[in-house]
Amino acid sequence: MGEDTTDGRNGSVEEPGAAAEANGGGGDRQTTDPVEVVDDRRAIDDPRVAEGMFDEDGAGSALAHLYRGEIHRMKSWRDRLDRTTNWAVIVMAAVLTWAFSSETNPHYVILVGVAAVSLFLVVEGRRYRGYDMWRTRVRLLQENVFAYALDRSQGLADPAWREKLSRDYRHPTMKLSFEEAVAHRLRRVYLPLFFLLLSAWLVRITAFSPRSWPESAAIGRIPGVAVSVTVAGAMLLLAFVAVRPRKWKGELLEVDADAWNRHRER
Repeated sequence: MGEDTTDGRNGSVEEPGAAAEANGGGGDRQTTDPVEVVDDRRAIDDPRVAEGMFDEDGAGSALAHLYRGEIHRMKSWRDRLDRTTNWAVIVMAAVLTWAFSSETNPHYVILVGVAAVSLFLVVEGRRYRGYDMWRTRVRLLQENVFAYALDRSQGLADPAWREKLSRDYRHPTMKLSFEEAVAHRLRRVYLPLFFLLLSAWLVRITAFSPRSWPESAAIGRIPGVAVSVTVAGAMLLLAFVAVRPRKWKGELLEVDADAWNRHRER
């Protein structure tokens, strides 16, 4: 039996030869600890993040219930968006059906349909801002809680997610401007509807009118040229709002972190 050396800090016993080998002094083998390259995001990770997330009780369970509530809110606002879109499609179909049912029906009823669809676009833009507020909360929890609980090797997506979420619960903030919300709905739904209405109006004032353009586009005392220029200008404005470059990734924004830093709109 050889003489043992005891470490006074933790009471562990190790052989002198092993200590010498660890220091590179006396053995043929030299063991060195692997050097780990620490990511900037991982360097400030909180080891308590997502702790107990899948337990039946505790803080993790409470956070899971919070996440379920945010999902429910997001889904309810998404249903509101779908209802507005459905009504816009129904109104457009009714207007086009009536406009082409008889040659005596005025063409400007299609423009009335354009105004009605525009009103639905405004309402849907406002609702989308509310939907985006819950969506950003859900994404913040998904990226920094659930994703981190499943795989901690990737680190946190946003180290300041606790402060941002706490501040947003104290002062709920719209993180998407009205113009951006309208542009998003134009890209996804309404721009094709507007161009369909525009195409139907052009067909109605040309192929289904006994008069030639621009007289066929006139509305009462308003000359056809003025009506045509107004319609073309409105469509170009909608197209510009829709296609203006933005930082979008599908339906989700590429950078959600910047949205949490915006001040509440009043």
